Amino acid sequence: MGALVRTEARAPGRLDIMGGIADYSGSLVLQMPIAQQTHVQVELRSDYRLTITSTTGPGKEWTFDADYRDLLLNQHADYRHAQKWFKHHDLSWAAYIAGCALVLQQEKRIDFKGATMKVNSHVPLGKGVSSSASVEVATMRALVQAFNLSLSATELPVLAQAVENFVVGAPCGLMDQLTCHLGEPGYLLPIVCQPDWVEPLIPIPKGIHFVGIDSGVKHAVSGHQYGYVRSAAFMGYAILASHLGASNRELKHASETGQRNHLPFRGYLCNIHVPEFESSFQNILPARLSGKEFRKKFQSIDPVTQIDPDVIYDVLTCTQHPVYENARVHAFKKLLEAYPSQSHAQQKQTLKEMGGLMYASHESYSKCGLGSSRTDEIVTASQHLPGVYGAKITGGGQGGTVCLLADDAGKQAAKALHQSLSEKYNMPLAWL
Repeated sequence: MGALVRTEARAPGRLDIMGGIADYSGSLVLQMPIAQQTHVQVELRSDYRLTITSTTGPGKEWTFDADYRDLLLNQHADYRHAQKWFKHHDLSWAAYIAGCALVLQQEKRIDFKGATMKVNSHVPLGKGVSSSASVEVATMRALVQAFNLSLSATELPVLAQAVENFVVGAPCGLMDQLTCHLGEPGYLLPIVCQPDWVEPLIPIPKGIHFVGIDSGVKHAVSGHQYGYVRSAAFMGYAILASHLGASNRELKHASETGQRNHLPFRGYLCNIHVPEFESSFQNILPARLSGKEFRKKFQSIDPVTQIDPDVIYDVLTCTQHPVYENARVHAFKKLLEAYPSQSHAQQKQTLKEMGGLMYASHESYSKCGLGSSRTDEIVTASQHLPGVYGAKITGGGQGGTVCLLADDAGKQAAKALHQSLSEKYNMPLAWL
């Protein structure tokens, strides 16, 4: 392939309606693509030069230029080597893009000899709306076109997730990449994250709006607390699986291969129903446990996080969250699907119940340590807005965007809240 091969592709960001951090525990999640997109142009080269120019918003541009062979180990794609290389050179932003070529080289055996890439993203950074997944999916789409690859419906998102997990080193779940690739405007995308069961799109009924208000506090999936909560949830699963007879050897095999079906609950906390959790498992879990004590007895099945022996983990709280969140998402989906055929009075009640589930989700995030004072401020303010029925922090939490559920009047009230917050904090806050 020569330098004449040029392709381009786009992918949107996403707004997390329900499910959020329960994705890696196998939850049903409901996601919605946003209008803001990332546009990627790729021109293949044959000189092993990799040049990336990335523009995010007005006046923000980064350039990366290097010999692609620097990212390889013995001329083969090596994720750990590449991750260390990007971190050493303080080029984490470029890892999301160059990592796509590395993953395709490793997993699909493409003959990649360099490229010139131009990335222009309007998906806000650090707002919890999957700016990274948008870049990964758009880049993957452009490279897949360039190399005429044939992939299954969910294969491209899985490859994009590998970029973030193994090249960037961020422990994200799969829902972001799936939504950026498969989401459609005006619909919610239901995903059972075990790991990628995509259900039929759900049309958003007329008169219902899901809107996002930027808190102004930057969020990052690579942040310490997100990894802490994820690790604690997997610790909880390992303790329960061991209680049910799974050996550490079986758990380690699952971590290394990704094969979980032979494990209790097929390897996912979200396959535990709430009544069963409360009656049979809740009392087995320690409220808190050090990483050192865990590692003496158990084996996590999570391949992208490490249990720190010097950290005390809130195992019970972080294990409870995905179990209860999965139940909340299923209840939310059922209410949403019933809404179009209901009377006006029934619809109002349904919106209140859906909103109550969102508020409960937000509270659970906070108990896990993934809240923030600014997102709490927005959620609290939403409770006093006419026509707004619910609100919750989104994605990985700790800042980012708050999702609001509103009717037509509530959407206007939410816009007014967004404007007042922008003025109060003297900064432009994204409206999504």
